[in-house]
Amino acid sequence: MENTIKVLYIGNTQDSIERLSAAPGISLFVKNNILDAENFLQNAQMPDAVICESSIAGGDGLAFFDWVRQRNELNRMAFILVTQEFKEEILKTAFKKRIDDFYTLPLPPVADLLGRIAFLREYRNGNTSAHVAKAPEVTYKMPLTKRLFDVVVAGFALLVLSPVLLLIIIAIRLESKGKVYYTSKRVGRQVFDFYKLRSMRVGADAELSKLAKDKNQYATADKQSGFDFSQPCPRCAALPEGKTCSPIKHTDQHDICEYWFDVQKKEVAKTKSAFIKIVDDPRITKVGKIIRNTSIDELPQLINVLKGDMSIVGNRPLPVYEAEMLTQDVMSKRFLAPAGITGLWQVELRGRGGDMSEDERKRLDNEYADHFIGDAYSFWYDLKLILRTVPALFQKDTV
Repeated sequence: MENTIKVLYIGNTQDSIERLSAAPGISLFVKNNILDAENFLQNAQMPDAVICESSIAGGDGLAFFDWVRQRNELNRMAFILVTQEFKEEILKTAFKKRIDDFYTLPLPPVADLLGRIAFLREYRNGNTSAHVAKAPEVTYKMPLTKRLFDVVVAGFALLVLSPVLLLIIIAIRLESKGKVYYTSKRVGRQVFDFYKLRSMRVGADAELSKLAKDKNQYATADKQSGFDFSQPCPRCAALPEGKTCSPIKHTDQHDICEYWFDVQKKEVAKTKSAFIKIVDDPRITKVGKIIRNTSIDELPQLINVLKGDMSIVGNRPLPVYEAEMLTQDVMSKRFLAPAGITGLWQVELRGRGGDMSEDERKRLDNEYADHFIGDAYSFWYDLKLILRTVPALFQKDTV
């Protein structure tokens, strides 16, 4: 059948295998180890996609990806890496190797996964074999005019604004103890150390999870925020007493079968917001409110620009937990653009003085990323966004 998607699954996660096997529109092949997978690809018809667990018998998913991409005849095949739990070093390596997609188990809804594979199949089949074969060696190159502009502007701005920075640093230190700057891991086109002036009290990160649950602008009231242990597993309920459909996992206060644990985990992950924006954040200090409203807290990112981690204009770099959410759908296109101090969605939000939905922010990030496909980049478009940023700097909202 022409519309059937052929998938090779390499691993042993039964829930993933069962869900893919039961889905219409998929022709599924399952291999439990590297050797069987290599033999299959060398002696059978090439599938549209490989879904490979990061830890498998006979090797690991990252090494297997290298084996696949060394063979020109397999380069039309999409490669999706999955991990049992999120690890930053695996995400970083996957981005560097240009793996097509990355998920933390459980897999997303099969319909969404099919759509993603269909997109990747169409993309890869639209390229010649020779071109695709070279793809893993191609690295993103900043347009020369953009990079030169970044270095000149960032260097000049740091020189001119150094007295202001010094005064703000003194004010932050006088108001509260602790470092005057804040460093965190962020994801742009790569993972890097992201610099800001500290605008919150010390220890603010520890309060994020509770505040995100209660005050996240992007959250909705009907989201499942945690596991519901009151509902029994429907598959276990159909079995004789004492029997379970899968091995038992032991949590702090409850025992739950592995299948039902994965279902609950999937429901919680599916309803999480990709972005977090705290409304009236109580962690912000008095000085912090001033430097946020005037965007002075962003000035140390000029150092990131000089280092090449960021650009003056781009998509905002994301915390690792937000980046992970966006690698699970087509919105990962936003990472084609460099990380930036200001960008399209910030100008739109701040300029109009209103709230922005999560979907709209994703759309604007992708719209800017479109400027880095082929020869679409325009220096004048970046300059226009910078000019629109100036009146938006003085805002009432501490985004």
